[in-house]
Amino acid sequence: MFVDRVRIFAQAGNGGRGCVSFRREKFVPKGGPDGGDGGRGGDIILYADPHTDHLANLFYEPIVRAKNGAHGQGKKMHGKGAPTKKVAVPVGTSVYRAIPIDADEPEGDKSQPTRFETGELIADLTREGEEFLLARGGGGGKGNVHFKSSRNRAPREYTEGGEGESGYFFLELRMIADAALVGYPNAGKSTLLRRLSAARPKVASYPFTTLHPVVGIVELSGYRRITVADVPGLIEGAHRNLGLGHDFLRHITRCGLLVFIVDMAGSEGRSPIADLESLRREIDLFDSRLSSRPWFVVANKMDLAPAAENVVAFRARFPQLVVLPVSGKQGQGIEELKSLLESYISSESTLASGRETNFGAGND
Repeated sequence: MFVDRVRIFAQAGNGGRGCVSFRREKFVPKGGPDGGDGGRGGDIILYADPHTDHLANLFYEPIVRAKNGAHGQGKKMHGKGAPTKKVAVPVGTSVYRAIPIDADEPEGDKSQPTRFETGELIADLTREGEEFLLARGGGGGKGNVHFKSSRNRAPREYTEGGEGESGYFFLELRMIADAALVGYPNAGKSTLLRRLSAARPKVASYPFTTLHPVVGIVELSGYRRITVADVPGLIEGAHRNLGLGHDFLRHITRCGLLVFIVDMAGSEGRSPIADLESLRREIDLFDSRLSSRPWFVVANKMDLAPAAENVVAFRARFPQLVVLPVSGKQGQGIEELKSLLESYISSESTLASGRETNFGAGND
């Protein structure tokens, strides 16, 4: 099961309370206070794990709790601190605060909020091994040994351990890849990814075969590798979250290069020119910064009869665009596509353009 957005509740551990104790030992009258401090509560830390590619583990276990610290003991013995609770999340996970909204119903238990809205972004784990302290454990309480003085020889005071931090959070996964294959349903994106890499996304003759992004590794010359993401098909109105618009579009935001796959044969009854214009418009309306990224067009399904005529009209309409004719089904033009991908992603500045706020120039 692929899960790329989940709400969790995190509860760090409470600190152990301090101890009230007095030294009782033979031949040591009035030994005085010797109560130790409580142990510190456990923290909750998220870390970006390259071996995790979804948030399904947190979907089934949305409550994350760390252990409490142990209480202090006599003979000035400190309580044991609780271990840190580390939670693995995929590289590319964004962490938002979840703001509770009161339920509309006048009756019922209001102690547990029923609805939430997304708050501020507090972390973005984009590098392998990166960590973020989600909730800090409470400090240990002080034992009575800290309260002795010349005027208080037998203190019975102590402090409770501090409460661990807690709260609701939204975790959102955005796939990280060097390039993204963007297109309408049934444009042939999954077939092309199969030809380019060892990834095996589902391929069928009906729309929306791909239900979640799939990342493949493309081998290039000189032992180089790049990652290419097959993003599920977009439809008109995706920027308004029609269908699963935002669920699909947000995975494009981390890709430095956009590759628009166009059904040049018009096998679904659509115009290739209208398809590209609609895709570019949806991308721009969702996030205007995406329009400034490097991109080119792959004219797919060139093995079908109308494609040869349509590609001539397509190039006449967009004379400045890079248009590469291929046939994913027959494997024609795949090596040329790899070479074009390599040329676009050869410089480190292009790779960084999709992962930072300084985006690269487009080809509009």
